[in-house]
Amino acid sequence: MGQIATSWQFWAGLAAVFAALTAIFAKVGVQDIDSDLAKFLRTIVVVAALGALVWATGKTQGLGALTPRTTLFLLLSGLATGASWLCYFRALQLGDASRVAPIDKLSVVFVAVFAALFLGERLSGVGWGGVALIGLGSVLVAVG
Repeated sequence: MGQIATSWQFWAGLAAVFAALTAIFAKVGVQDIDSDLAKFLRTIVVVAALGALVWATGKTQGLGALTPRTTLFLLLSGLATGASWLCYFRALQLGDASRVAPIDKLSVVFVAVFAALFLGERLSGVGWGGVALIGLGSVLVAVG
């Protein structure tokens, strides 16, 4: 298990499972309350859980390493996350989780394009083919 736990594929797989559970739990959770209130409550849980984890593992000393650039991009990332959650929860309140989640996963396509444009990352032809299939699959699931 030691080598698996240090694999990015292992953690990405777990992220996908938890993202799927997030969609299902959130869909049920927003049925009876406003989607913005639901996001607020979820965010409190996230902040409390991550705060406890950082504190319990002694990782708070890393705060001294924050540079203005790092801080700016983490703030921008947080704002993007908040905007994503606002839109996602509203979409879940209005639509089926099985159709909303695939459209949300078009983020994979956007990440590939943005990473190529802004970070200089390169995918192979096969990689771009996979990105295209993810995009096509997301749209087909959402409209089908």
